[in-house]
Amino acid sequence: MKRIPRIEQYGLIGDMQTSAHVCDDGSIDWLCLPRFDSPAVFTGLLGTQKHGTWRIAPAAPADRSSSEAVAERRYRGDSLVLESVWRTEAGSVRVLDFMPPRDGAPQVIRIVEGLTCEVSMISAMRPRPGYGSVSPWIHEVGGRMVAEAGADALWLDTCVAQVEKDGVMVSAFSVAAGQSVAFVLSWCRSHAAAPDVPDPEAALTETLTFWGDWTRDCTYEGPYREAVVRSLIALKAMTYEPSGGIVAAPTTSLPEEIGGNRNWDYRFTWLRDASTTLTALLGTGYRQEAQAWRRWLLRAVAGDPENLQIMYGVTGERDLREQELSWLPGHEGSTPVRVGNGAADQLQLDMYGEVIETLYLAHECGVAHCADTAVLQRRLIEHLEQRWQEPDEGIWEIRGARRHFVHSNVMAWVAVDRTIRLAEAGALHIDVVPLIELRATIHHEVCTKGFDPVRNTFTQSYGSQELDAATLLIPRVGFLPPDDPRVIGTVDAVRRELSSPDGLVRRYPTIGDRTGVDGLKGKGNEGTFVLCSFWLVDALALIGRLNEADALFERLLALRNDLGLLAEEYDRVQQRQLGNFPQAFRHMGLIQGARLFQLLSTQSSHHHGAVAVPTPRSAPRSTRQTCADLTPQHT
Repeated sequence: MKRIPRIEQYGLIGDMQTSAHVCDDGSIDWLCLPRFDSPAVFTGLLGTQKHGTWRIAPAAPADRSSSEAVAERRYRGDSLVLESVWRTEAGSVRVLDFMPPRDGAPQVIRIVEGLTCEVSMISAMRPRPGYGSVSPWIHEVGGRMVAEAGADALWLDTCVAQVEKDGVMVSAFSVAAGQSVAFVLSWCRSHAAAPDVPDPEAALTETLTFWGDWTRDCTYEGPYREAVVRSLIALKAMTYEPSGGIVAAPTTSLPEEIGGNRNWDYRFTWLRDASTTLTALLGTGYRQEAQAWRRWLLRAVAGDPENLQIMYGVTGERDLREQELSWLPGHEGSTPVRVGNGAADQLQLDMYGEVIETLYLAHECGVAHCADTAVLQRRLIEHLEQRWQEPDEGIWEIRGARRHFVHSNVMAWVAVDRTIRLAEAGALHIDVVPLIELRATIHHEVCTKGFDPVRNTFTQSYGSQELDAATLLIPRVGFLPPDDPRVIGTVDAVRRELSSPDGLVRRYPTIGDRTGVDGLKGKGNEGTFVLCSFWLVDALALIGRLNEADALFERLLALRNDLGLLAEEYDRVQQRQLGNFPQAFRHMGLIQGARLFQLLSTQSSHHHGAVAVPTPRSAPRSTRQTCADLTPQHT
């Protein structure tokens, strides 16, 4: 029986409308067409080979557990073109996997290049549309192979012979040194004309040129630049280019706990995730993405903040109803497999803060505040004024009873604070007098009801004993200054109660097979949350513990896979990545951590203890353009 690959064994390729996951054994096990949220045509990632896969590898040995494996894997330069080198007794070959930025039909291109001697290869593609539930009609049309099922048609073009065998499109061929063989998979509607036969080499050149041009716009020149650029590329790959929407991850139902039921569909645009991702992009020079996202936001919300959803489809769809795919066994038996996400109907007050914070930072980076955005922001604040005292489901989208989450109200404070700042800067016409009073009221309530004076820490919700890693953001957003004893006490409490010995952080306590705060049972404790660990890096740096912050940051960088990609969580016991992959929030955390740590490290030679971070609006213009996420001073 073939070994089931771990999540970190996959690499990502994409065209900024969808993406594919390529395993280090040469198999594409996840591909949704034509969009991120479309039904997958290869779903082996959540099942077995019979649910759809496409493998190109040396012909023998063929099983995943053999000693013959990818000896070398990397992205070509600063691009999303994946290179995998196979070394066999007969010789060596290189496989290039990529998806050209779309100008017509979506395509997956795989070019096999002979490096030394001559190697026998095999391409075996088993298309299974409908998330692995449909066996397509495979036949030949004008010398080209096509797999059709319902509305979908998959065309596979290559210069070598193809045969169909038991629902698999197979090509056996050899490639010698200096030779190359290309395979191109194109998607179109089954009733439409066949897509043009592509030029793979020209597409490769165009793809490398696109990514080279895009990464040259990066303004970040600090330490860990390679990791930052690789994370920026991952974030760009998760942006739906036609609309500007950003998916939280390009996968669904990869488990947060192997065998558990915390398996969610992340192929949608969360306002929170997209906002914080844009913060990272803004801070590294990418203003065009911020403008596109702002247009997406205006279209998605449609002037209706009273019915604001926490997430939308990539073009603003509101109906994201959740369902379970019973025919899929899940990744390593982790069920259920879900598509759609019922959390879309939740109340999460923190999103007002994230959205308005991003609009504020966009203004700080020179993106002009337009009239339509101003109208939306005023309506968001008016709605928040009416609802901020309600309990909600919070940042972690609990499926249990609503609570008064501390983080939700801290971010409500952020929404009001940034609105006041924009008004004071002349970018927003609004009466700030009642907002100043509201800001003080929210601040007092959080500090009174959300703080445990006995343990000297902020708690997860009003009156609770549980802790929550989201409270680490309190100094980062400027709610309290870093040297406040309550901030330091919260950092120490999170390290004591939610951190592992090596510093990795859990979101909140999970309690095995008993139902916890999130309303879910599990088989045990979920993995440590990578983003929360980056938040701890930020908090340690802000309170002046730079050596500890640096050590933890290095530890987190080591958790990335060989291609620099991060999933949602990390299992310390099994030393593996868990959850949807790659996850935009995690790469945003890496970028923000690197930038903040760079800034604070520079300042540390002039300060003792906690570092005072200047407010963005008081910084010189040249600094504001590259450091859009500097922590505002406590007001």
